[in-house]
Amino acid sequence: MTDSQNPWQTLSSTEVYDNPWIRVEHREVITPTGNRGIYGLIHMKNRAVGIIPIDEQDHTWLVGQYRYATQSYSWEIPMGGVPADEWAQEGARRELREETGLIADELEELLQAHTSNCVTDEQGIVYIARKLTQVGWAPDNTELLSIKRLPVAEAIRMAISGEITDALSLAALLKLAYLRIA
Repeated sequence: MTDSQNPWQTLSSTEVYDNPWIRVEHREVITPTGNRGIYGLIHMKNRAVGIIPIDEQDHTWLVGQYRYATQSYSWEIPMGGVPADEWAQEGARRELREETGLIADELEELLQAHTSNCVTDEQGIVYIARKLTQVGWAPDNTELLSIKRLPVAEAIRMAISGEITDALSLAALLKLAYLRIA
């Protein structure tokens, strides 16, 4: 068997929950070791798109909010969900403006990642945004956000120290740190 061959066999799949953002399935499977088993799969209906805005003074913006799922406050790069039929860069521009009030003339892809590939098929894309203009911000009606402008080095320090725990934010900030020293 090669690395790209699927060693799993799906015997049945039952939808157990569906809403506008996710679909949860229960699956009966044959595992890669040949044993019968079960698998829970969360299908995300949007892609996660994050943005690291960087201005001329080498500052960035973080967004803080209380996350219901983890029952904790979280500092993160600006991000949001982008439907599969929307161009990811367009969604990134929208999320950046909604969450920080910034418009970017330039977007450069930094990374693509799977956020938690053991239970979900969610894909994440992160962009670096440059040539920024400040306009008004308008978060979603479900979001109570704090916005922090800080040096990029401080955001990277927060990722390294554990003050930032969001997976996509960590991956993006640590890759940015690596690129700056490489």
